[in-house]
Amino acid sequence: MSAEPRRQSAVVPTAPVSVVVPCFCCMGTIRRAIASVAAQTLLPAEVILVEDCSGDGTLATLRDTAAGYPAGWITVVAQPANAGPSSARNRGWDLATQEYVAFLDADDSWHPRKIELQMDVLRTDPELMLLAHPMDVRTPDAPLRELLPPICAKIVPRRVLLSSNPFPTSSVVLRRALPLRFDEARWRAEDYLLWAQIVYSGRRAGILNQVLASWHKHPYGAGGLTADLDAMNRAGVDARRALHAQGLISLPELCFAHVIGALRHLRRHWLTRARRSADKAIARSPGGR
Repeated sequence: MSAEPRRQSAVVPTAPVSVVVPCFCCMGTIRRAIASVAAQTLLPAEVILVEDCSGDGTLATLRDTAAGYPAGWITVVAQPANAGPSSARNRGWDLATQEYVAFLDADDSWHPRKIELQMDVLRTDPELMLLAHPMDVRTPDAPLRELLPPICAKIVPRRVLLSSNPFPTSSVVLRRALPLRFDEARWRAEDYLLWAQIVYSGRRAGILNQVLASWHKHPYGAGGLTADLDAMNRAGVDARRALHAQGLISLPELCFAHVIGALRHLRRHWLTRARRSADKAIARSPGGR
């Protein structure tokens, strides 16, 4: 995928989608992320970059990036203080002008047909409030995963969110008019809490059966906020307790979710240790890096 800005986006069909990107110390990745938005076969109408008071050169990089695309397509907003991803996403969501809002993290990227395929589904189901899809982990220069027909979506039942989060944030497109927001007091598991609130309040949420976005680092145990697995686990426990306190899940559902969460936490620890051991073994080998 080319990292060059699209300078003739007017010839590309557009979608009523506002893309919200929280940006914190993302100088090295933001151009790649925005290039993946500009490469969409159905171009989002606007992109909102929310700079979360990084304290480095991120704000200047965002403005320089915006200048490389058609005027008005990218809006750069600077937070007055570092307030975390929930606040940044909410700020962008509140500024969005389109019917739908899509979220993209500054170090992730999209498949070129992501918005096209999601809008095909959303336009046929006016009661669908949120639509997501799986993501994969790949290096930035690795080829995109091939789409595997038939392409279809299914509604996610409430029981699924008791055991997992099927909605990676960079995969989500939702309706802007939803009367909910990310909890700005949370810097971890804030996305899971919002998706669960949407589903457990009786709204319809779905998932496409195609991988349409990529992480370029492992989603846990590799860096950033998710590197602290124990803190992530505590945040998940607290989010589930909040759902119970809000009357959205029952006590048996809470207990079940806690057990599954504990097992997933142990599995993540094991996978992280195994991956780090493998990396060390490669580094020690004669042909290692």
